[in-house]
Amino acid sequence: MHPAIPEKPSLDGLGDKWSARWEADQTYRFDRSATRDQVYSIDTPPPTVSGSLHLGHVFSFTQTDVLARYHRMTGKAVFYPMGWDDNGLPTERRAQNVFGVRCDPTLAYDPAEATPGTLDNPAKGKDSKKVSRRRFIELCQQLTAYDERHFEEVWRAAGLSVDWSLNYQTIGDRARAVAQRFFLRNIERGEAYLAEAPTLWDVTFQTAVAQAEVEFRDGDSTFYDLRFEGPSGPLTVATTRPELLPACVALVAHPDDERYQSLFGSVVRIPLWKAEVPVMPHKDADPAVGTGLVMVCTFGDLTDVTWWRDLALPIRAIVGRDGRLLPDAPSGMDSERYAAVAGLTVKAARRETVRMLREEGLLLAERPVRHAVKYYEKGDLPLEIVTSRQWYITNGGRDDGLRDEMLRRGEALNWYPPHMRGRYESWARGLTGDWLISRQRYFGVPIPVWYPLDEQGEPRYDTPLLPAEGRLPVDPRAETPDGYAPEQRDRPGGFTADPDVMDTWATSSLSPVIAAGDLLDQVFPMDLRPQAHEIIRTWLYTTVLRSHLEYDELPWKNAVISGWVLADDKSKMSKSFLSKSGASVSTPLGAIAEYGPDAVRYWAASGRPGVDIALSPEQMRIGRRLAVKLLNASRFVLSFPASASDAPVTAPLDLAMLARLSSVVATATSAFEAYDYPGALSTVERFFWEFCDDYLELAKPRAYSGSSSAVDAMRTALDTLLRLFAPFLPFVTEEIWSWWRTGSVHLAPWPVLTVASSDGASTVASSDGALTVASSDGALTVASSDGALTVASEVIAAVRRAKSEARLSQRAPASAVTVTGPAASLDALRLVADDLREAGQIGSLSLAASGGSLAITVTL
Repeated sequence: MHPAIPEKPSLDGLGDKWSARWEADQTYRFDRSATRDQVYSIDTPPPTVSGSLHLGHVFSFTQTDVLARYHRMTGKAVFYPMGWDDNGLPTERRAQNVFGVRCDPTLAYDPAEATPGTLDNPAKGKDSKKVSRRRFIELCQQLTAYDERHFEEVWRAAGLSVDWSLNYQTIGDRARAVAQRFFLRNIERGEAYLAEAPTLWDVTFQTAVAQAEVEFRDGDSTFYDLRFEGPSGPLTVATTRPELLPACVALVAHPDDERYQSLFGSVVRIPLWKAEVPVMPHKDADPAVGTGLVMVCTFGDLTDVTWWRDLALPIRAIVGRDGRLLPDAPSGMDSERYAAVAGLTVKAARRETVRMLREEGLLLAERPVRHAVKYYEKGDLPLEIVTSRQWYITNGGRDDGLRDEMLRRGEALNWYPPHMRGRYESWARGLTGDWLISRQRYFGVPIPVWYPLDEQGEPRYDTPLLPAEGRLPVDPRAETPDGYAPEQRDRPGGFTADPDVMDTWATSSLSPVIAAGDLLDQVFPMDLRPQAHEIIRTWLYTTVLRSHLEYDELPWKNAVISGWVLADDKSKMSKSFLSKSGASVSTPLGAIAEYGPDAVRYWAASGRPGVDIALSPEQMRIGRRLAVKLLNASRFVLSFPASASDAPVTAPLDLAMLARLSSVVATATSAFEAYDYPGALSTVERFFWEFCDDYLELAKPRAYSGSSSAVDAMRTALDTLLRLFAPFLPFVTEEIWSWWRTGSVHLAPWPVLTVASSDGASTVASSDGALTVASSDGALTVASSDGALTVASEVIAAVRRAKSEARLSQRAPASAVTVTGPAASLDALRLVADDLREAGQIGSLSLAASGGSLAITVTL
């Protein structure tokens, strides 16, 4: 036994041992001298740094790592960075909760200012202290640095083979400079513009929201039938938003609706407020919904925006950015009556309006309804629509030519699984407006714009002041535009800063460029974008858009879309799930501590692209058993010293096993090239158990007798199996490799089948990752004996089964075994008859040809 092989091999401690070794040896360091054709580059998803990672993250990131490890073994220089998405609302919300603070940009900066909570002792309850913008940003940075250390700990424990020197933050200097540079170029090309328009607005976070950030949630509501006064009598209009009556600017009906055709061009009076509004036709009005006569308010939903724009209607805004009705009545409204709802929340204003309508007999009917309501994906209250000045980037929502170009980009991308392209196309075709990228928040990439102020101190938005690219990154709230002095800030004739930051996707959409840094020419366009399916509409689409606008090409060749990990109730596992579950297996480090990193990776790698998977401790236990078996089987194989001579592998059973292995190598390689990593895993695993349960049992008597053919075949198979398993089970394969090989298995070549011809007898050997089969006539003769292993496995399985049913030891003799079946199967069996007799302790082995399938009779 080689001295490096432990007496009792164990999985315990392998994670820490090899993580430290890989870091010390820089095993996964990217080769910066590699040319683009030698590189395989990955646009790694930067996880949102706000709290803890869950097993859903480990699930998808492990799948990416499996692919990275495979391509590294094929000889590619793998560019595998790690980024942290640490800007935006999730970080702000967590900083508010941990430190017990709220940002007030009007306050002066105090670097020594204490906070109610700290990283070690988070704020409790409703503790809240106002701090300056600069101080708030510092606290966000402290928090993300703290969380990033924890995230890195998890990724190292899970065995991700990233190059940790290729690290970036979406709020870091490099990311801010890239995001601002691309934005300025968008402005220069006319792709980014400033506009005052109706905007989806989250009243809790006080920020504009893009279409991609909207989610629908079912909610209970009420349809109210209201009495309007028409030119010839009362009209009934149904609405779920009676509080928006003061914002009503028109009624619409379908042009073909005969009930209302005579009203088109006339005016009606709004209940309670008595203001007059026109009745107008519009093709989008549905005669079957409600009464067919619909209020147009500014604004209740996006349909209102469409009708307002199409019909050139005025604006009567009543909902403020805080979600309360504005203090002053719109023009033409009864200000005394409006005072009853002024300042109320939308919900309270609805109750008061319904009360007044009911009291005056203007509420004709009420009926419950359940419908989908728009929410900001991180918000708790329904979205409102307010008019605000925001920055936009063209995305195809209002430009059919650009939309068609984006659809063609989607067609050119390789999708795994292919049906996920449908989500991309559905999103592109369903866009209703350009991409709103400005946010009224603090911890993000600043919009790099100032505006000159006129003599009255009003901003001149049509002539923005832009920095030179050499100044980037800039913070307009803290820095001065060229040609101005600091004291001119917010003074008539001076300048003012754009107060907003960019949407987090405006930065993340540039992740290939940010990650590449000064290596862009070597790694871009990238080979792989791995990501989840729910952010196809956001991260994937916007990254394709930014690359299309800037480079006129796709940012990567392949997109592998992962599924979700499902909790017990079949919902998507999320960070909130961790706080609800008491099971240690629900956390990455808990699962790794209980089952080992290779077992957790086995579970993750079993999930197919685009398919949701259950959190399965049982699957992790199976993975652990596989790793333990690999340890023990390897120790057994290596207990036989390598042959001192160059004697060839000649025994039919050994050649049959190696022929089967060559097929496994080919199948696993094809699966990997098609991004079917679970298919590769199942192929290798299935062979491994056949190798252990059948081949080793059949061949070990010869190995104990000193057969160099058996020993060399076993060791060749082990060498190849370790390479095949390495992407999935990196810790245990590295441990076993270290027992008898030099270097790292993860830098060893991927096994490749090679067929050669020689003047000698048939031989099989493994060298530098190549499984070489040589024969005297140049034909792959071992392939024809692959059936010998199959039929021998069936017979030995039948013998074992008979002994087990008789409750006999497997070492007990079997007096006779009779096998009948096709002649070809029996011919193959004759090649390995001696191995079969020895392994099964068979006294008499009789073979008889027949026209039927293989039949085995065992006499004990």
